[in-house]
Amino acid sequence: MINKQQLTIVKIGGDIVDYDELLTSFYTHFKAISGPAIIIHGGGNKASTLQEQLGYIPVKVDGRRVTDETTLEVVTMVYAGLLNKKLVAGLQAKGKNTIGLSGADGDAVRAHKREVTTVDYGFVGDINRVNVSFINDLLSDGKVPVFSAITHDGNGQLLNTNADTLAAKIAVAMSSLYNVQLFYCFTKPGVLEDVNNNESIVTRIDKGLYKEMKTAGQIFEGMIPKLDTAFEALDQGVMRVHLGEVDVLSDNTIKHTTLCL
Repeated sequence: MINKQQLTIVKIGGDIVDYDELLTSFYTHFKAISGPAIIIHGGGNKASTLQEQLGYIPVKVDGRRVTDETTLEVVTMVYAGLLNKKLVAGLQAKGKNTIGLSGADGDAVRAHKREVTTVDYGFVGDINRVNVSFINDLLSDGKVPVFSAITHDGNGQLLNTNADTLAAKIAVAMSSLYNVQLFYCFTKPGVLEDVNNNESIVTRIDKGLYKEMKTAGQIFEGMIPKLDTAFEALDQGVMRVHLGEVDVLSDNTIKHTTLCL
C-alpha cells in the first residue's frame, strides 16, 4: 500500500477576506501548516458592496448568488482580481510562495453553465472536472495555489462557482494523489446548536444529526450548501473535514466541528 502525503486544503469565506484584522490572523495560522497546501477563497461581501455601488441589487437563493452578465463581470473583478491578489501578496509576506489562480488558468477547473430548473442562476458554473496534473505540478514545485471561485467552460465563457463547492471538488480530485484534509474557515467556531451562542459548538456532526438540526431550524442559509458539499467530500475520499475559525489551522485542540460518516 502506497503511503500518500498529506495535503491541506483551506477554504476561507468572504467574511474573513473582507477584514484586514481577520486576514492577518489567517496568514499567521496558515503559515503554521507544513507540507503542500491549497487555498480557495470566497468574497461575497465585497462583490455585493461593489454591485450596490454600481446600482445593482445582489440576488441570492438559498445562500447562492444569482449571476447575470453584469454580476459575472463584478465577481470576476473582485474574486479573481482584487481579493485573489491581496491574498497572494499577504501570504508572500509570510513566506508562503503562493500563486493566484482562477479555474480558467491552466484549465484548472472546467465547468458548465447550470441548467435552469426551478431557479435560473444565470452564469453559475457546476464543475465537470479538476485538472489534477496541473495542480499537482504546482504543489510539487513548492507553490501554494490560491483559487478564486471563477471557473470556465472551455469555450471562452467564465462562470461563477460556489467557493464551498469548488473547495470540495478540488479536495475530492486531489485525494487520488494525497491524503486530503479539508478546512472550511469562517467567523464562527463551527456548527452551533444556537447560532447566537458561540459556546454551543457541535464538535462532531454526522448526516443524521445534520438532518435533525436542519429540520429544527438550527442550520440555515449559507451553512446548508457548505455542509452539503462538505459531506459529499467526505463521502468521496477526503480523509477529514473540519469547520471553524482560522486558529484551528495551527492548533487542532481548538474547539471546532469535525464531520464524520
